[in-house]
Amino acid sequence: MSVVFRLWPRRRPSRERARPASTIRFVTGHLISAAGLVGSVVRNQAGGEIGRIKDIVVRWDDAAYPQVTGLVIRVGRRITFLHATNIAEMTHSGVQLRSARLDLRDFVRRDGEIQLIDDLLDHQLIDVSGVRVVRSSDLYLASIVGTYRLVGVDVGLQSLMRRLGPARVRRKPTPSRVIDWSTIQPISRPGEPLRLGRTRQALHRLRPAELADLVEELGAAQRQAFVAALDPDVAAEMLEEMETEPLEDLLTDMPREQAANLLANMAPDEASEALREMDEEDREEVLEEMGHLVRNELALLLAYDEDTAGSMMTNVMVVVSLNTTVEQAIAKLGDFVEDRGDIDGVLIVDDSGRLIDDISLFELLLADRSATVGSLTGAPYPVTVHDKEHVDEVLERFVDSRGTSLVVVDDGGKPVGRILADDVIDALLEDHRLGRRSS
Repeated sequence: MSVVFRLWPRRRPSRERARPASTIRFVTGHLISAAGLVGSVVRNQAGGEIGRIKDIVVRWDDAAYPQVTGLVIRVGRRITFLHATNIAEMTHSGVQLRSARLDLRDFVRRDGEIQLIDDLLDHQLIDVSGVRVVRSSDLYLASIVGTYRLVGVDVGLQSLMRRLGPARVRRKPTPSRVIDWSTIQPISRPGEPLRLGRTRQALHRLRPAELADLVEELGAAQRQAFVAALDPDVAAEMLEEMETEPLEDLLTDMPREQAANLLANMAPDEASEALREMDEEDREEVLEEMGHLVRNELALLLAYDEDTAGSMMTNVMVVVSLNTTVEQAIAKLGDFVEDRGDIDGVLIVDDSGRLIDDISLFELLLADRSATVGSLTGAPYPVTVHDKEHVDEVLERFVDSRGTSLVVVDDGGKPVGRILADDVIDALLEDHRLGRRSS
């Protein structure tokens, strides 16, 4: 019998609702436990035993529910492959074949296929819909329009315990916490690249912080595979949201060239902070793999002592002279499109490069395009901090200013960077984590 139905709603766990008992019984009656099939008998058309199931093979492509392509079965001492076209019926108790005559060939793993037992059962999987990493207790198959397909993964303790029981109990599905397979992303086998397939678009819809939460839950090898499968820009944004320790482990374990490329795509202040946490030898090796300009830019930030304004600032700035026209200043903003999140205003300097004012983007856009930016200067003047001031002073200055950023200047009063609100929040969270501040 073939049945078509949506097994489980695509919604986050917090929004899940109880399903009627009749629906649960109906769904359960049409599910086949992959774990329960292991060791089950494969019989020919005459009812004679051919062998016993060792694994189930599915095609890994863009299908929401991967199709079963065959079974790995043990025939005596041989491990052979049985193509799915030979299967007449698959039930909890085993498999019935269409013919008494078969061409059984030695099993060879092929590209584009996954073994449910060896590759997925008891392995970590990514639930894209629920934004979490789960571990599979069982995998469920169902007949859909004449083909057997992988339709769900059970992450419940009940199914895990069921597998420890006698054969008659092991074979019956107990779907307590089941996730629709169409929202699942497997992690690659050790040593192989991760293939995102149909879930790539869903993963890229997640916020960088959500991706960071996912990758932090994975093991070391799985983290590497996951990051390597993402677009470089997406991966860099995700790394900016990771906690210090897992980020350090991730960068240290990956090839130096890959780490250098990812760090080069990160915001300079985030990249320098990540490099600062690495061992000196590892840090120098990664810096050597970077381009000259990026390496020098990060070296300037790394030269500052930790817990100083210079160590937490970004050196991405739009700086213009007093006689620059408003139109020219706006045109210059176009060079910073990729860094727009770090641009809080346009800094105006005198002929010697000393800071005069910090003009907001809103004020700039409303000004006469033919006027000079020098005509826009005046009180209130920007709140500044010295690049070597301690982070505690920076935090107090930021709170007192009630602004969205602070301009960082050197001994000569020249702007060297800007501290944004998110940098301040990061510093406060780090203080809280280390217990530096009293409540």
